[in-house]
Amino acid sequence: MTILKETHKIGLGTAPLGNMFRDIPEEEALATIKAAWDQGIRYFDTAPFYGAGLAEIRLGQVLSSYNRDEYVLSTKVGRVISDEETENQGGIFEYGRKNKVIDDYTAEGTRTSIRQSLERLQTDRLDIVYVHDVSPDFHGDEWLAKFEEARTGAFRELTKLRKEGVIASWGLGVNTTEPIELAIALEETKPDIVLQATKYTLLDHEHALQRLMPDALDNKVQIVVGAPYNSGVTVGGAHYDYEEAPAQINSRVEQLKGIAQRHQVSLQAAALQFSSAHPAVAAVIPGASRPERIAAYLQALREPIPAAFWEELLEENLISSDAPLPNA
Repeated sequence: MTILKETHKIGLGTAPLGNMFRDIPEEEALATIKAAWDQGIRYFDTAPFYGAGLAEIRLGQVLSSYNRDEYVLSTKVGRVISDEETENQGGIFEYGRKNKVIDDYTAEGTRTSIRQSLERLQTDRLDIVYVHDVSPDFHGDEWLAKFEEARTGAFRELTKLRKEGVIASWGLGVNTTEPIELAIALEETKPDIVLQATKYTLLDHEHALQRLMPDALDNKVQIVVGAPYNSGVTVGGAHYDYEEAPAQINSRVEQLKGIAQRHQVSLQAAALQFSSAHPAVAAVIPGASRPERIAAYLQALREPIPAAFWEELLEENLISSDAPLPNA
């Protein structure tokens, strides 16, 4: 079943609204969601992990006033939010709520996570549910064991819920490609949509291009691209893949910036349009924490980019020659 249509080509990622990296005033967060709605965005992605439920709460406050049939909503499982609080939350969501976040990929944990999300989002149904961060960047050498826990727990539970019509689609939401490649190859529990963050971007796409994208097309699995700016470094931010950007990445961005300036192209537009050009990609979901950024994203998606810009990137080996390009 195809959930994301052409009208959902750009969505809103809400990780920043969980107070990622900074303490975002409530009115600013809510205004950002409303700006997305007012400017026609109808796909919203969130997760319990984003501020220990904070992003879901904020999203629910705004979206609950609109017709539920008019938008697509995705959230994630794999973490349960406890009523118990901790003073040592740390990490990228140190400014989020203090509730303990507990990893849980079991069937019971999946049901609990969905129930909690429905309450925070003030809705009675979810369109897409992703199994979150069952990947090497979060679980290190134990990630395959976590994947197996998810396969026998969350994957089976979500497959059952999809069959029963409780959810429309399920998949994985991860920052690496390997778990998605494994999941697509499964026979018993196969995802029909996945959220892949950071690995099909202007800065980093070779591995996904050669392995993940062909697998997705062959198996009719839709790809949602998250973090198209690699946490912001492409558009002037200090973070690359949720950490401080290393010198070699900053140098690469400067190269891209110089070429973009020569062709009078914004890197924001180039990054968004590059990620959305692949036929496997159903949507791109940049995050935002300020209302004015919504209009900038929509403008970037429409900005004309001359073929000469892409040709120079190819000549400088800054993008793969196998990558589908916008308007090509």
